[in-house]
Amino acid sequence: MKIMTAVLAIENGNLDDVVTVGEEVLTMYGSNIYIELGEKITLRDLLYGLLLRSGNDAAIVIGTYIGGSEDKFVEMMNDKAKEIGMINTVYRNCHGLDEVTKNYSTAYDMAVLSSYANTLEIYREISGTKKYTTQSDKKSYVWHNRNKLLSMYEYATGGKTGYTPSAGRTLVTTASKNNLNLTAVTLNDPNEYVSHEDMYEYGFNNYTNYLIIDKDHFDIDDNFYKDDIYVKESFSYPLTDTEIKNTSIVAEILKLKNYQNNDKVGEVIVTLGEEEIFRENIYVKVKAPVKKGFFSKIKDFFASLFR
Repeated sequence: MKIMTAVLAIENGNLDDVVTVGEEVLTMYGSNIYIELGEKITLRDLLYGLLLRSGNDAAIVIGTYIGGSEDKFVEMMNDKAKEIGMINTVYRNCHGLDEVTKNYSTAYDMAVLSSYANTLEIYREISGTKKYTTQSDKKSYVWHNRNKLLSMYEYATGGKTGYTPSAGRTLVTTASKNNLNLTAVTLNDPNEYVSHEDMYEYGFNNYTNYLIIDKDHFDIDDNFYKDDIYVKESFSYPLTDTEIKNTSIVAEILKLKNYQNNDKVGEVIVTLGEEEIFRENIYVKVKAPVKKGFFSKIKDFFASLFR
């Protein structure tokens, strides 16, 4: 739940804003960073307290500040979940406490959320921080990351812990090796760190991140156009040794006689077996006419006199 709260704060807030802690903080219990009513603290610091220490009080203050109210913020959470492809998630609060209002999700949806969150540089920075020190207008804080995998596993890069009596021990983590970025999720797992390390070792030992479409070096055989063609996005995909042999790339070109610079002229499609895994538009880049120099113009002038 707090990963989504962090995502919305990063995308909708100014992290240097100073937030005044309101009465909403008085309703929080359990895992807190112990901010006080009336305390002034930056949104950035609240995010560190949220992700490193799982502060429920940080979550409710962030949600109220960004959304105007927790109810409005929860609407934003559910809208964002649908936008990024989470299909079995319902948010009812911004902190995860489930005795009164319950959030529901799945391991798959949490992996989708983790993958999306890690496209945000500030999220990666915060969730991968082992120790953070800061100060509000009232007191100083030193927070150590509860995610033990950061110290246990050399390829771990970040993530978020979670626990309630109803949900059990939950863990979302990320790891990177040889340009392969993975996320792992366990729900209600008493051996969560062992499970995550085992999953990552399986992934790193069996998959390679292949650059399949390179936007900086894109071309096809039998290009219909005299001008250059290009794609806007590169595409990388993790594949096993067997899967790479079953991967195919097809370029479908529209043979347009009349076209302008940057017009779409086709699509490139990547399939793995029978499954399409990537589709991207192909565009044409019209070459600029070569400007003739002074002597070339004189030569052309005299040549025209004798035609």
